[in-house]
Amino acid sequence: MSHNILLIEDDSQIVEMLQNYLLKEGYDVSVAANGLDGVELFRQGAFDIAVVDIMMPKLDGIEVIKRIRESSSMPILIMSAKDSDVDKAIGLGFGADDYIAKPFSLIEVSARIKAAIRRATTYSAAASADAGLQPSPASSRVLTVDGLRIDLDNFSAFRNGVDLKLTAKEFEILKLLATNPNRVFTKAQLYGFIWNDEYYGDENVINVHIHRLRDKIEAQPSAPRYIKTLWGIGYKWEGQ
Repeated sequence: MSHNILLIEDDSQIVEMLQNYLLKEGYDVSVAANGLDGVELFRQGAFDIAVVDIMMPKLDGIEVIKRIRESSSMPILIMSAKDSDVDKAIGLGFGADDYIAKPFSLIEVSARIKAAIRRATTYSAAASADAGLQPSPASSRVLTVDGLRIDLDNFSAFRNGVDLKLTAKEFEILKLLATNPNRVFTKAQLYGFIWNDEYYGDENVINVHIHRLRDKIEAQPSAPRYIKTLWGIGYKWEGQ
């Protein structure tokens, strides 16, 4: 099955290089040369992943990501020549799943795209399969802590009855931590479990996803009750 990639990039040389490579890899690639056209193309089609540049005319990549996230949880890979923690935090904080700095290896981009699509496909398939089931209360795996309810079978989480609308990665992190209370996970371990990839010491990816998750599940994200930080080590769940 061919996967559809939305490539939003204003550098024609990068577009040509990436498009040719990804077509050879068996992907269908749709291209927009600016952010505004990219959003319009997204609204017209069905895509498995978006690869988005940060610095673009008409509409920058951050705004593109925000608009995509209004209606879609598909994976988003950021590309940018600005390789700083601030840029990564901004991009990932608005809902991107991964970040790759220019100049990049075509093999690395392809590997990240494959990994992101695989994770999203696995998550979607499992969620769809479970959505058709109506387990009895005795068989349903639900964790409840005060106003927080985590339904492990239906891949959903609610706080005070409100659906938190977690992304696939956010739910995977929540599930891993909540089903292993008081176990400390290092950032390398979290990256390995959730991203299923080798950890290269980029703590920012983990930090931003934890921050986003806390914003959704915690009553006071600045003083978290559930996800505790062990400085210099990692994170653990103390909700039980």
